[in-house]
Amino acid sequence: MRLAPEGWPFLSAGWSLVAVGGWAAARWGGWLWLVEGALVLVAIWLAVFFRDPRRPGPRGDELVIAPADGRVVGIVPTDEPLYLKGPATRISIFMNVFDVHVNRYPASGSIELVTYHAGRFLHAAGDKASLDNEQASVGIRTPRGPVLVRQIAGLVARRIVTDARPGSLARQGERMGMIRFGSRVDVFLPAGARPLVRVLEGEHVAAGRTVLAEYGS
Repeated sequence: MRLAPEGWPFLSAGWSLVAVGGWAAARWGGWLWLVEGALVLVAIWLAVFFRDPRRPGPRGDELVIAPADGRVVGIVPTDEPLYLKGPATRISIFMNVFDVHVNRYPASGSIELVTYHAGRFLHAAGDKASLDNEQASVGIRTPRGPVLVRQIAGLVARRIVTDARPGSLARQGERMGMIRFGSRVDVFLPAGARPLVRVLEGEHVAAGRTVLAEYGS
C-alpha cells in the first residue's frame, strides 16, 4: 500500500508505541494488554488514513474530476470573488477520518493562484467553514476556463498541505496536496461556462475517479 509522505512521522511514532506497549504488556501483563490492543488499532488506522492509492479514471478537458474522497455535502450557486470574480457553482466534498485524504487536481491547466488563509476550525461540513475556517485556495486556468479548488480544515484537521505553486502545471488526477484528520474540499466552477453537474448531494465520490461536472461542446 502506497502511503503519503506526510504520514511517516505519525506511523513511526504509532508503531514505536506499539513496540513499547508490547514489551510492557509481555513483562507486566494485566490491563496493559488492553492498552496494547488500543495502540495497535490506532497504528492500523494511521496506515489507513495516510494511504495514497493510485487512481486511474476518466480524463479530459471537458471533465471536472473529484479532488477529494468523501461525501458531497453541497451543490450551491454562489459568488466567488477571489479568482473567478463572479457567479459560480460550488461543489463541496466532506472527508471523514476514514476517507483517503490525499487531494488531486480536478482539471489540467496552469496554476495562477495559490493563497493561504489562517482561520477557525468549525465543523467542515457547515456552510460557514467555506468562509471562516483555515483554508488554502488554488486557481487553475484550464482550456475551458478558470477553476478554483479550496482545501478547508475542519474540527480535527490542523495541517493543510498544498503542493501547488503559481506558474506550475496542474495535471488532472495527480496529487495536489492533503489535509490531515478530517476536512473538506470545495470546487468552484464559473456559472457562465454552464457546467453540467454529474453528482448529487449525499453521494460518495472518489478523488481522481468520479466526474463532478462536464462542460458541453
